Amino acid sequence: MSDNVVRLRTFRKAKARNEAEKRAEENRIKFGQTKAEKQARKAEEARAGKAHEAGRIVLTKPGTDPH
Repeated sequence: MSDNVVRLRTFRKAKARNEAEKRAEENRIKFGQTKAEKQARKAEEARAGKAHEAGRIVLTKPGTDPH
């Protein structure tokens, strides 16, 4: 007989902890940003939004003054 006795409950809990840590590491890589990175990203999005709005063409009805 085998001398290694494995408690299934302990094994399952350890497996769940390892999987949770693996998911947490993936999330840190995927979503983790420093405050400076977040501010830089928001500033870049605002700049791009303003540039997009600046290029908008406003259509008016014929015979009306656009200004």
